[in-house]
Amino acid sequence: MGEIHSFQLGVVGALALSVASSVSIVICNKALMSNLGFPFATTLTSWHLMVTFCTLHVAQRFNVFESKSIDMKTVMLFGILNGVSIGFLNLSLGFNSIGFYQMTKLAIIPFTVLLETVFLKKQFSQKIKFSLSLLLIGVGIASITDLQLNLTGSILSILAIATTCVGQILTNTIQKRLNVSSTQLLYQSAPFQAAILFVSGPLVDQCLTKQNVFAYRYNSLVLGFIILSCVISVSVNFSTFLVIGKTSPVTYQVLGHLKTCLVLTFGYTLLHDPFTQRNIIGILIAMFGMGLYSYFCTHESKKKQIIDLSTVSQIKDKETTPLLASKNMGLEDKEGLEVRKSTKDSLV
Repeated sequence: MGEIHSFQLGVVGALALSVASSVSIVICNKALMSNLGFPFATTLTSWHLMVTFCTLHVAQRFNVFESKSIDMKTVMLFGILNGVSIGFLNLSLGFNSIGFYQMTKLAIIPFTVLLETVFLKKQFSQKIKFSLSLLLIGVGIASITDLQLNLTGSILSILAIATTCVGQILTNTIQKRLNVSSTQLLYQSAPFQAAILFVSGPLVDQCLTKQNVFAYRYNSLVLGFIILSCVISVSVNFSTFLVIGKTSPVTYQVLGHLKTCLVLTFGYTLLHDPFTQRNIIGILIAMFGMGLYSYFCTHESKKKQIIDLSTVSQIKDKETTPLLASKNMGLEDKEGLEVRKSTKDSLV
């Protein structure tokens, strides 16, 4: 029971860290891009990953965690896939309306459920599916304002959904099957993610913004926000791998939509963004869906733990029963030998 309690505390801590760091970096990046005019999101992400790797490398040198070697081909493909998914998401945002981009992000949950059901044989109860549907409806009402379709944007959105889902499922699967921690996996894969984005980032950003990141006029305020964003990103990247490893890709996406609701709320309270009755209703529906999802997941998890404990106790009973039986047989044999010996003595 102590291990279960510590695991639950670890999950809560990972979720809290993910929410706090993600909301912080969104506010920081919004100030950097909207207020200071630095629009190079993909290149900034490559800097995030490079700083994350350097930070983990220093931590590993100081024995904060133990490095574990993973098959190079697996790590390379995994890192490149995650880097490509970030690029596709940014391109999807650039070639689509904000509303269609939000639809793309919402589609990640049902697509992940489909992939895990088909390929990993994972079962999702009707209650879980209902709560996820309620969540998606709420976030859709709160965040989707316009839907403008175009062929290029639609193709990019499909690629973004596919690569993101597969990348997040692999993040969970690799940690569990290869018995590596979130820190070890992030440390091994971050250089490949950073490399693919460092090469493609300036090209993607120039395609989207018609500006060159190397020709941008930097000043001390912009550099300060870039450094702050990179520092926060270490926590964001670490908590992302931690949450997916300890829970599931679907739970991580649910958490992502919680962040969306919080960002909308903070944007209204701190940055005085427009906020309508539709936003409020959508956020309330989404929060109710998240509450149901959390409740059903906790209930099913406890039910599974009880079944697992009863199974373990039954196995232990089966293991101890033959030992008791053999001891009883030994006692019976001994008693029979003594009876035969006493009978023999009486005959003599």
